[in-house]
Amino acid sequence: MSGVSYSSRDDGWFATRVLRRHARVPHLWAMGVGAVISGDFFGWNFGFQAGGFGGLMVALGVVTLLYIGLSFSLAEMSPALPHAGGAYSFARTAMGPMAGYVTGLAENMEYIFTPATIVVGAGGYLGAIFGTPAQFAPLWWLACYVVFVGLNIHGVELSFQVCVWITLCALAVLAIFYAGALPLVDFERWALAGGPFLPKGSSGVLAALPFAIWVYLGIEQLPLSAEETHDPGRDLPKGILLALATLIVCSFATPALSGAIAPGAAAIATSTEPLLAGFRTIFGANAWSKLLAAFACTGLIASFHAIIYAYGRQIFSLSRSGYFPEWLSAIHRTRRTPVRALVVGAAIGYGAALVIWAAGENSAVGAVLLNMAVFGAVIAYVFQMVSFIILRVRFPKIARPYRSPLGVAGAAMAAVLSAVTLVALFQNPDYRRGVWGAAVWFACGVLYFVGYARKRLILAPEEAFAIAVESEAEAAGE
Repeated sequence: MSGVSYSSRDDGWFATRVLRRHARVPHLWAMGVGAVISGDFFGWNFGFQAGGFGGLMVALGVVTLLYIGLSFSLAEMSPALPHAGGAYSFARTAMGPMAGYVTGLAENMEYIFTPATIVVGAGGYLGAIFGTPAQFAPLWWLACYVVFVGLNIHGVELSFQVCVWITLCALAVLAIFYAGALPLVDFERWALAGGPFLPKGSSGVLAALPFAIWVYLGIEQLPLSAEETHDPGRDLPKGILLALATLIVCSFATPALSGAIAPGAAAIATSTEPLLAGFRTIFGANAWSKLLAAFACTGLIASFHAIIYAYGRQIFSLSRSGYFPEWLSAIHRTRRTPVRALVVGAAIGYGAALVIWAAGENSAVGAVLLNMAVFGAVIAYVFQMVSFIILRVRFPKIARPYRSPLGVAGAAMAAVLSAVTLVALFQNPDYRRGVWGAAVWFACGVLYFVGYARKRLILAPEEAFAIAVESEAEAAGE
């Protein structure tokens, strides 16, 4: 705890910052799947351009191993440290305030820029459905933010109910697509176009990794639901692992079938509405395809809604502990939702998308934001997996309602694969705009902590738990 200072708050202050418990396993499953399902509707297809059909499919295999290791580790840590801070609280307990803050900052970047990426995709679908000009896109983005931030402010009960129904609708749309695409599959003609399976070799696999991550990115938000879950020890592990199993099926089926039917992998590699292209092939360019494209928006909306929920809780937790400005932790008096965190996070995400679009990069807004989100995510993954290993070794007496069968080996595998993806982001010049944007985000955040926040931390639940665990370990001579 060297170099940081804490202040305490009375019970009345914390009483105004208590979230309402509502979630059970079905809600957590829907939130986990819903947070990610947009990856099946938009974003993954850029991986065809980066590595070709085979490059993306191999990258998906690698990334699936990463998320298996990550998810089992989170299933252990979440009920053991059941706080709204999620990744930040894991790293804080394992490695101290600075590591906790950096992990939280990385995850914050992921959760701010992921919905910003998704809303660009939603704007693409809505523009195609309603025939609006490209210049209208920022208005679609703004409308989406207003509606779904409003739903999240309204209450946790509504947030989870909306997420369950939208997620089920999104999965139904994917099931219709899979059933319609299967009879039309021709891998040689449409996926490979007569070329090799790996047209860009191993470098193409590396280049496709960030886009492969996009079909899983967001499942790690479930630990943020801990303070709103009735029984974290039982429900969180089940919710995380059921969501993972669902996503593994979708993550392979969507790219494989999309690339193997007309217009083919090469044609949809740069599309902002790749599933709409598939529906046009299956049903023709008629009202049915437009109707299904409208329903396809449910996938984007499910993730958009779920990750707005996530950044609200994440900002709330870090501000309740003093790492972010304290005023952001205030919650709605009757709804018990983190209203200020939700509004400020939306303003930052929308502003970032608007700045990139206004700078003349409108065709690359989604890709730039996607890579900034992935950059933050993989850094947070590395820190979380290192935290898992340290918690297992240094603090073995922490009560663990669930223990990962993969143990330290699973966490180490996820950490290594996350680091490989991080290197790929740095090496590819096409991703550097996103990487530089992320670097600026980190620089500003670290300067804020070192120059201001580290002397104004608050003994919130995450901090009090970490200090108690450290004290017990020291007393036991560990």
